[in-house]
Amino acid sequence: MFIRQYYQNKNDKVSFSRQQASDFAKNIADDFNPLHDIDAKRFCVPGDLLFSVILDKSGLNQEMAFTFSGMVTDANELNFPATIDAAAAVTDDNDKTYLSVEVSGENSRCETLTESLVRSYVAFSGDTFPYILGDLMRENSVMINPSRPMVMYESMKIHLNTVNVKEVSLKFNKQQTELTVDGKRGKARLVFDFISNGETIGYGEKHMVLSGLREYDHDVMDAVNAEYMAMKEDYRQQQVVNG
Repeated sequence: MFIRQYYQNKNDKVSFSRQQASDFAKNIADDFNPLHDIDAKRFCVPGDLLFSVILDKSGLNQEMAFTFSGMVTDANELNFPATIDAAAAVTDDNDKTYLSVEVSGENSRCETLTESLVRSYVAFSGDTFPYILGDLMRENSVMINPSRPMVMYESMKIHLNTVNVKEVSLKFNKQQTELTVDGKRGKARLVFDFISNGETIGYGEKHMVLSGLREYDHDVMDAVNAEYMAMKEDYRQQQVVNG
């Protein structure tokens, strides 16, 4: 599957170079979070890349729930489960857990199906900022601290009525998506549906935690969004120059 170019598998250990993780973030997820830049001081591997590797190694179940609990860097060598009966975890050799997974239902090893789900979900997830979260913050009259944005990918889950299909696509469910604000802290629940052959065959949720919230300022957020979009454009122009 295409995801294998974005991680290394040696002696039953999985690791990620900064280049691999950054390329995945920018080229697959369209995610330009500075934490995924090759030269970032607090560099971390995208959570969606960990999710994708889990599916590559253990397959796709009808019910899957993922909880993220640690930041992965290019220095980590991780143990990924090859199969999951009910629950498993991605750990290092010190038994530190970075990602917990619970599964149930039928399992599929169809690479075509898995790749279509991974590509659809990761593309959706990459649009979280500035589009989806931006709308939610504006509607709730709050915003993150632009000088120190604190947004954590907490968990996600998927439910499929069947895995006996060849491909799926994803459709954002805006009606059920919400941001719950409690003082300076917020919890975002992003909901989406899985579509196959024109029919809805499942759904999923992505949960994020926002900290350091403050009163919404249109001018400040416009500037933040403009800076973010400029980063994306600069990267694309550089890719054209480099061929």
